[in-house]
Amino acid sequence: MPLKLVGFCFLITIFTVFNTYGQGTNAPERICGKWESTERNLRIQVYMQDNQYKANIIWFKDTEGKPMGYWTDVRNPDPALRSRKILGMSILSGLKYDSGKNTWEDGMVYDSKHGRDWNASANIDKNGVLKVRGYWHFKFIGRTMDFVRIP
Repeated sequence: MPLKLVGFCFLITIFTVFNTYGQGTNAPERICGKWESTERNLRIQVYMQDNQYKANIIWFKDTEGKPMGYWTDVRNPDPALRSRKILGMSILSGLKYDSGKNTWEDGMVYDSKHGRDWNASANIDKNGVLKVRGYWHFKFIGRTMDFVRIP
């Protein structure tokens, strides 16, 4: 195969991979993986289960010198759930990919610091930052947490 043709095929392959998984698109599975908050105090694992995107806590910083496994969901309004561990807890559920908006919508995020569930949406910006928005019925009434992908 002539060298120019090999180079052209290589460029086409790179373009296809970049266009499918790179910054230029927001394929549904791009949200999956491990993410760390830009504040560097929380790490989550996002995955797909039952056609929904979910996330678990895999690490957190605010331990007051105690092991992460010590902390439980003491502020949960349901007394039966107050003994569940924060580490490994499912905090994000129900997100579904909206191809028209290139976002994940209609989810719920659980805030263990306050024992509250919030509506949730997410998107990945042009710099690859995952933005998870927790809100109360209307997106303008909420807070966004930013995450960067980690290995």
